Amino acid sequence: MWDFEIGRTLGIVVRTWPFVILRITVYFGITVAYILATGTGAGVGYGVGQVAGEGGPTSFALWGGIFGFGLVSMLLYWLREYILYMVKAGHIAVMVELIDGHDVPAGQNQIGYAQAIVRERFAEANVLFVLDQLIKGVVRVITGMIGGLTALLPIPGLNGVAIFANAVIRMSLTYVDEIILGYNIRRKSTAPFETGRQGVVLYAQNGRTMLKNAIWLTVMTWVLAIVIFFMTLAPAAAILYAMPGQLAGWSFVLAIVFAWAFISAFIEPFVIAALMQVYFRVIEGQVPDPAWDARLAETSKQFRELKDRALASMGGSHPDGSPA
Repeated sequence: MWDFEIGRTLGIVVRTWPFVILRITVYFGITVAYILATGTGAGVGYGVGQVAGEGGPTSFALWGGIFGFGLVSMLLYWLREYILYMVKAGHIAVMVELIDGHDVPAGQNQIGYAQAIVRERFAEANVLFVLDQLIKGVVRVITGMIGGLTALLPIPGLNGVAIFANAVIRMSLTYVDEIILGYNIRRKSTAPFETGRQGVVLYAQNGRTMLKNAIWLTVMTWVLAIVIFFMTLAPAAAILYAMPGQLAGWSFVLAIVFAWAFISAFIEPFVIAALMQVYFRVIEGQVPDPAWDARLAETSKQFRELKDRALASMGGSHPDGSPA
């Protein structure tokens, strides 16, 4: 079974309710933006189609809705750095304090308290963003190392099982970068790239334990996501039915967006808190294994860049004596 405590994890999430509300505001705000952009695009397209008279207003409404949906997606792509810095990192900082048994402010002061911790660890948002992207790149390599093993099973007819297992493994490693961020904050590091490198190696050398717990949480998340999807499918269809043009087919996409918003606001903090509890417990007293460090450096370009940035931030150099 899993190694985290469900009751304690729920308690941690509840005690960080200011950040849960902030997540609700941000992620459900994003959902509303998708609805408004899709509806506005469909309305404009419908009007243009009536004027143009070619292909009918319905076709123009469909393309207008697609354009509005794509516009919001592009905006979110550019806002992801800000969301990481202001929402995710702050929430993780508070959860780390609670996992370690420290008191944190209640109410809206909690958000300011957490953001002060994040600014102390990461003076600029782009430092945190670069570190996050490098760790994501290393995680893909770890995924390949673990997931590739299923393809080597010498049992006929297991291709489908292997594909499913690899998909579960990939989903289970979604939150590794958040866990390493929590480790960085917990260490009160002034060298985030070096601490990030150590955190990745510690995760890899305890990969079996972490993966077992991550898979349990992934299954729980999938079950909840499917339930939420079907619960929101009818309301999404009703919203799109009121819009011009034939957008009913988009109710499927909108229901997925609703489910994503709910998971991001409520389920994601639970998963991160649970995995951080397991991670902090399992690495207690350990040091990064040089063998895993060398293995990751050999197979991951992002890990090598992470090491270079760590050396540069500490004024170090490469083994050959050249500047980092």
